[in-house]
Amino acid sequence: MKYMLIHCIDENVERNRKPEEYEQGSPAIEDWITEMEGRGVLLHGDRLRYVSDAATVRVRSKELLVSDGPFAETKEQIPGFDVIDCTGRGHRDSVQASDGLVGTIEVRPIAGNHCGDAALD
Repeated sequence: MKYMLIHCIDENVERNRKPEEYEQGSPAIEDWITEMEGRGVLLHGDRLRYVSDAATVRVRSKELLVSDGPFAETKEQIPGFDVIDCTGRGHRDSVQASDGLVGTIEVRPIAGNHCGDAALD
């Protein structure tokens, strides 16, 4: 079953890192990626650019509206994502392995799984 792991952090915490540190990534993240690749469950993932680089696109009355910045004004933003493919409770093991990471990880089953309501059991 495939899951998207949506990483959420306070972007201001990330902004305090030096640009070269941001580009290099974090050792905890690199360790997690190595472990997930070793398990054969990591399909894809990447970091996103800062929310200040985002644009929001809306369609209202058949008119396209584009504005700078994110749609939601929240403290936490999405700096990256991963897609994993695992069976049973493997998604829980994958998230637990991310122990050294900061922030919150939202786990969502991918709709193409046809998994019903018990997807996160």
